Amino acid sequence: MVTVEVAFAVMLSAVVALGLCYVIALVVQLGQLQAVAGEVARQRARSDTAAAQRAEDDAPKGTVVKVSVSGSDVVVLAELRSQPWGWIPALPLSARAVVAKEGV
Repeated sequence: MVTVEVAFAVMLSAVVALGLCYVIALVVQLGQLQAVAGEVARQRARSDTAAAQRAEDDAPKGTVVKVSVSGSDVVVLAELRSQPWGWIPALPLSARAVVAKEGV
């Protein structure tokens, strides 16, 4: 016979497991953003715009990549309103990479 306490404990465990899966999905997307920002910054620092564009195309859907130059550095900011699961509100994620220009 299942008691009410056990039933609530099972439901709470399921909610906690879903929450952990959501956090893991956000961390994976943040890692993807950081990889894209770093790759775009490296390619722009080499003045390889074609490779930088390919790296931007590999970004998760909905990612906005902003590139700026600050002195002898290339600064890339990748932003995404992350919504791994459609029924949970989106969270803003961003990653930044700074790389020194080559040949300067």
